Amino acid sequence: MAPDLNNATNRLVEQLASKLRRRQIVGSRQAALETVIVLRQVVSKARFSNFEQLVTIIRSVGRRLVEAQPKEHAVGNTVRKVLHHIREEYQTATKGFASGPTRNAFSISKFVLLGQPRKQTILAKPNVEKSTMKENDPDDPDSFARGLKPVLMEAIQDVLDELETVYDNVSKNARDHIHSDEIILTIGKSRTVEAFLKSAAHSRNYTVIVAETGPSYTGHKMAQSLSSAGISTFLVPDSSIYALMSRVNKVILGAHAILANGGMFAITGSLLVATAARAHSTPVVVCAGQFKLTPLWNMHHEYAALDFADPSSVLGFEEGGLVDKVDVINPYYDYVHPELVDAFITNDGDHPPSSVYRLIKETYDDDDHNF
Repeated sequence: MAPDLNNATNRLVEQLASKLRRRQIVGSRQAALETVIVLRQVVSKARFSNFEQLVTIIRSVGRRLVEAQPKEHAVGNTVRKVLHHIREEYQTATKGFASGPTRNAFSISKFVLLGQPRKQTILAKPNVEKSTMKENDPDDPDSFARGLKPVLMEAIQDVLDELETVYDNVSKNARDHIHSDEIILTIGKSRTVEAFLKSAAHSRNYTVIVAETGPSYTGHKMAQSLSSAGISTFLVPDSSIYALMSRVNKVILGAHAILANGGMFAITGSLLVATAARAHSTPVVVCAGQFKLTPLWNMHHEYAALDFADPSSVLGFEEGGLVDKVDVINPYYDYVHPELVDAFITNDGDHPPSSVYRLIKETYDDDDHNF
């Protein structure tokens, strides 16, 4: 049976692809959440007679979504994470009643096996052959998919739960990283950093300096939010970052994408902050969910920007003849080299940049790096 999507599922995929193309989804986490929800529907409605067909279906959907918005790496990362999880559950199920403490190994295996056509002696075997899982009743070609889907849906739910709790899990040890009377510097508005700082404020009194982050000026919203939470906050122009760095105890940044080499793409101005911090030997800590881990060692883009914002916010057309004489570049992201970052704080603990490649090996399968 050739892998395919029914009309309703195909419409859902195309709707998400259209939103991604039009930039109607704001934020990496939101893009990841919507990707998981669509993949859950795809798996729920998919027809397949073996596991490889299901993988082909998911990869096909992932390819469509990534091509719709290749600059939003959270989409591809989420597809890879879902593939990794369903492979783990499938492999656990096909091991049958193998000895050894694996998560829900007995219950999952039994559940899948009971839904599959099998020989009378199959439950007596210590290991269930993978080929047995692929057997189908000629009178019921959907028997394999029907028996396996509940297990796969559980695997997808694990990914969804991780995304829904990512801010809380990144912030749970905030008090161990921020101490009383410290001066923290951040830039722009990152919801992960915002949650991290607010969590630390429950048990620590400290001061936050927020750079306004021109030309987007998202630092204004960040400063207002932190101040409303009772945190001592100062909003400063970007030009003051280097001058103030000698008084800063720690820099905390957000990330748009974390590469396998330990570098990252972050909001414009992050490179300036990290470079100033290095000159003053100030630690740089990055708060980000693991769904931002991207299995690429390096991404070569002009100006190392990955994406560009509207140049009119830098130099408006009202400037007249000057606009015709200059090329205005307004990069939305900076590439921050791994040697400028001291630690990544994720929902799965703290890691140095040199360990990011290992995390990626554990999070994604090598076969899924390119759809």
